[in-house]
Order: sequence, then C-alpha cells, then structure tokens
Amino acid sequence: MTVQSTDGTETITGVELTDGAAAKVKSLLEQEGRDDLALRIAVQPGGCSGLRYQLFFDERTLDGDETREFDGVSLVVDRMSVPYLHGARIDFVDTIEKQGFTIDNPNATGSCACGDSFH
Repeated sequence: MTVQSTDGTETITGVELTDGAAAKVKSLLEQEGRDDLALRIAVQPGGCSGLRYQLFFDERTLDGDETREFDGVSLVVDRMSVPYLHGARIDFVDTIEKQGFTIDNPNATGSCACGDSFH
C-alpha cells in the first residue's frame, strides 16, 4: 500500500526501518562521506527458496520507486518489490553471534537454512 505525499510522490507505507537500522545506515554513509545515497531494498529471483533480498546503497531513481524517510535515511523500494515487502521490518543486529541487517517479512512463507532467500 502506498500513500500520495503532498509533493505528489508515492511513499512506502508497508516497510519499516528500525531506529537501530537507520542509525547504522547513517553511520555507514558518514564513513563514506556520502549524503546523496538511499538505502534500496529489492526482491530478486534466486536463492534456494526462489526469492532473495538485495539491500544496498543507491544513487539512482527508477521509474515507480517508492521512498520513505526514517530519521533522515531514505529507504527506496522498486515498484515490483513492494508487494513482497509489505509489512517487512528491517533491523540491524550486533550481537556476539551475528552482526548485520535483518529483514523480518510476514510475506515470506518459508526460507532456506542459510536465511538468505525466501518464498
């Protein structure tokens, strides 16, 4: 689901970036000296379960992109990925066992053992 903003662009209403994830993204961008990049999440075919996530910094704007701001961080999703990510929550974990971004997606009906792909 999307909402039309006052400037006419569409914004994502179904993907959440936690405060911890937004802080980590800001920190990474500051280290790179870049403030012109957005965090892009996409769903691509592949992986042992059929679909996999891509999470990366992007300076491009694609036709149909949906954007939402989280504490000064732009999160961008392409129009084909939006249905797969409605309700998803992106977090950053930093524990003794694991460090990195995690995606909790209620639309994923199953995943592979490594946790990198879903269906």
